[in-house]
Amino acid sequence: MNEETKIILLGTGAVGSYFCGRLSKTGVKVCAVCRSDFDEVSHSGIHIRSVEGDFTFTPDETVRHAKDCSFDADYLVIATKALPEIDLPSLIKPAVKTNTAIVLIQNGIDIEGPLYKAFPENEIISGIAFIAVSRESYGTVNHMDFGRITLGSFPAGVSDKTKKLGALFKDADVPCILEENIRTARWKKLIWNIPYNPISVLAGQVTTEDMMAAPESIDTIRRVMKEVTAAAASDGCPLGDDVIEKNLADTAGMPPYKPSMLLDYENRRPMEVEAIVGNALRIAKKNGVETPLISFIYSLLSIADRTNRRR
Repeated sequence: MNEETKIILLGTGAVGSYFCGRLSKTGVKVCAVCRSDFDEVSHSGIHIRSVEGDFTFTPDETVRHAKDCSFDADYLVIATKALPEIDLPSLIKPAVKTNTAIVLIQNGIDIEGPLYKAFPENEIISGIAFIAVSRESYGTVNHMDFGRITLGSFPAGVSDKTKKLGALFKDADVPCILEENIRTARWKKLIWNIPYNPISVLAGQVTTEDMMAAPESIDTIRRVMKEVTAAAASDGCPLGDDVIEKNLADTAGMPPYKPSMLLDYENRRPMEVEAIVGNALRIAKKNGVETPLISFIYSLLSIADRTNRRR
């Protein structure tokens, strides 16, 4: 039964709040670890305005530190930004018990390693969210489009615990794909993230609608996507012939959307430069793949991130 499942959520931003909020509606017990938004969440929960119907996510417990949750978790869900300066193993260590599976719902590639090394006896589940969602303010989330998730055991396969989590999401009416090769799935997400996230910042704080409005912009995005597919293929993760045009078509059909990097930039928060762009670029270089556009994007985005943090 869902009510027998216990989850600790680290990261009550838009993604973590939406997906764990949906799980909570089915009876899954959730302890939310909050930092800056502790007062709002502990008092009023998280209000989610959704194209699928508005609801309020009221965690069973709201705490400031993972060690303060009163129960041992079946799953510890990490939905923070994937930033090099965040020491995730230290943050979650007090809450990781023998049977706790660690679930990463984050962007990027090559992000699971530190947790895999720090907790060799615990199962690592890698998750990728496909959703247009943003946190407008503490305790308020706006879900605009999509809302599916892909899960896979790390480094590969689909374990019984991964299958159970997938079933919980399906019970919560969240489309969930179980992926034997989660690394390939991460590259598929980068097809979208590597062009759209950085360009939203570098082109002058623009939305997806702005980026899809001009043939020149679409051509640049397509060329970046081709470099991503080449890098993925060199990493043993071929993505298929139709992946680029499908991403372009899906984005053209979206409502105007500010990608997560743009929201972080506007709010002077660190951007996921390394997890999304830097790691992919390093893989391509290691494998001898030329990626001039990604290299150019990475250099400019790194400057923008550093200067924005100092503003």
